[in-house]
Amino acid sequence: MPKPKLTLSVQYADDRLKETITRPMLRRWVQAALFAPAELTLRFVGSEEGRELNRDYRGKDYATNVLTFAYTEDEDSEVTQADIIFCTDVLEKEAAEQKKSVEEHTAHLVVHGVLHAQGYDHEEEEEAVEMETLETELLATLGYADPYVRR
Repeated sequence: MPKPKLTLSVQYADDRLKETITRPMLRRWVQAALFAPAELTLRFVGSEEGRELNRDYRGKDYATNVLTFAYTEDEDSEVTQADIIFCTDVLEKEAAEQKKSVEEHTAHLVVHGVLHAQGYDHEEEEEAVEMETLETELLATLGYADPYVRR
């Protein structure tokens, strides 16, 4: 089955991961989680910008690991459009706490964000189980361990 068409922009407002989390890696991870054509922007930010975005758009005054701004509300739309924001500080802290590499944790958050962009959610228990199962399967195809198993 051919891969869906992907237009991908990567922005490093916080460039600490620019050398280790490369555009080819990001494209591979996004493509693995993509089920339809997409136009996506991935942006890596520091704590200040991450906190501002989370506060302004979600009403939560702290930086979080990943925020997905999905712009494709119409299910009949043929192209998924979204901005996915990663907070480098939170990402690195969580990776250390979970005893994972930054690469492994970033791959998980990319897959997670891309699934959100395509309408997946985890607010309800049933949705969470479906999304986590899909994430685990997709990450396994990429060679990464189950992100929900604590080490």
